[in-house]
Amino acid sequence: MKLCYQVATPDVAISDAVTAYQGPLEDSFRALSELGYDGVEFMTLNPGELSVDEIKRLEERYGLKVVLVCTGEIFGQLGLSYADPDAEVRSEAVRRTKEIIDFAAALDAKINIGRIRGQYRKELSREETEVYAVEAFRTISDYAAPKGVNIALESVTIMQTNFINTLAEAAAMVDRVDRPNFRLMMDVFHLNLEEKDLFAAIRKYSSYNIHVHLADNNRRYPGHCGLDFERILRTFRECGYDGAFTTEIYQIPDMRRAAEGAVAHLRPILQRVYGEA
Repeated sequence: MKLCYQVATPDVAISDAVTAYQGPLEDSFRALSELGYDGVEFMTLNPGELSVDEIKRLEERYGLKVVLVCTGEIFGQLGLSYADPDAEVRSEAVRRTKEIIDFAAALDAKINIGRIRGQYRKELSREETEVYAVEAFRTISDYAAPKGVNIALESVTIMQTNFINTLAEAAAMVDRVDRPNFRLMMDVFHLNLEEKDLFAAIRKYSSYNIHVHLADNNRRYPGHCGLDFERILRTFRECGYDGAFTTEIYQIPDMRRAAEGAVAHLRPILQRVYGEA
């Protein structure tokens, strides 16, 4: 079990809306190591511009493992998705995902699938959208499998996409894709908005889960608002989850204080629930 923080690589556009530590990678690794984190999750766009050897040096120097690489900026900055009506756009989304898979493989990390899956649009029927998505999911899963990379499909609130909003929908898609390295991940912020019973949903779909995002119900650091993280983490523990927990939060009031607030709230809970220092 690792407590991790999201880190934007230097190729990601600087923005107040980014839910990650930003700046030179060494500065981010140093700061998060000093605060007591165990790992990081990368938000990246052009992994070919990054040095894997340098990142491995940072991992070793600061004791932080890269656990997952996000694909979100492929959609967020470029607007590419697997369900776009334009075949060239779909193809480019898959090509860029393969680049991230190669990068993740070199770091022994997973990747996630968020908004890059696309959404239902008036130009396509619902079935066409789903067929395009399934085709892409199978393509990237088959590409990732021999490289040892697992893929985590994230259910996302309807405020960000209208396609795969609940864990039930995500699990149904995992079953439809039918690839052993294609699973789902749970983002507590989204689950709190989309599930009737957050805890029942975690329990019901725990066998599909390979990664977890944490944020309070206002997308700020855990402990800032109203979610019961003691109960949330205990539920994951009771379900047998022992993987990474990554905070994906707004950097408010600033990166350092957001990271401080998250670790100050979560570390004691993790110690009580998982019995780890």
